[in-house]
Amino acid sequence: MTAKVIVIDHPLVQHKLTLVRQTKISTAKFRQLLKEMGSLLAYEVTRDLPLKYEKIQTPIASTIAPMLASEKKMVIVSIMRAGQGLLDGILELIPSARVGHIGLYRDPTTLMAIEYYFKVPHDIEHRDVLIVDPMLATGNSAVAAVDRIKEVSAISIKFLCLLAAPEGIKHFHEQHPDVPIYTAAIDEGLDEHGYIVPGMGDAGDRLYGTK
Repeated sequence: MTAKVIVIDHPLVQHKLTLVRQTKISTAKFRQLLKEMGSLLAYEVTRDLPLKYEKIQTPIASTIAPMLASEKKMVIVSIMRAGQGLLDGILELIPSARVGHIGLYRDPTTLMAIEYYFKVPHDIEHRDVLIVDPMLATGNSAVAAVDRIKEVSAISIKFLCLLAAPEGIKHFHEQHPDVPIYTAAIDEGLDEHGYIVPGMGDAGDRLYGTK
């Protein structure tokens, strides 16, 4: 399958992305913007959800109307910590989705992802999965997360981020060419510490005020 990257260039998404990039944004504002962007990005990521048609009654007449066929079969998997910032906004749009968490941290020397937590719904093999993390930098955490979700045999997997580096996209699709990436922007590249340039800094630290 051909590697696929979908850049979501909606004006509202791009405007809010510019805001979160800025150093002057407070922790509270950063948190609120990530939540808002989670909802906006979810519209695009769920564009291909299947519909079913049911008979309903309006105040005027009965009619056949479309409803989601698989809303309750979705799992949003957050890569901790920073994925939580997008998760809340997505759940406002799809409140019945199940939630999973993967705890990963980046070894400061090797930049490899180290797992410390994994919890997903027990019936995930019957569900479609959306993995969320604001940053796709080296790609190591994203690859590790998809590895784990493939181990539990989800029906399908998508990956959603705010920013992606070309190096991360290349590494991700070398390992998982079947998994599409949805992102708001593809930046210039990585610096010597593995951070995205121009990027927006450490999303987890900015989200929780821990820097």
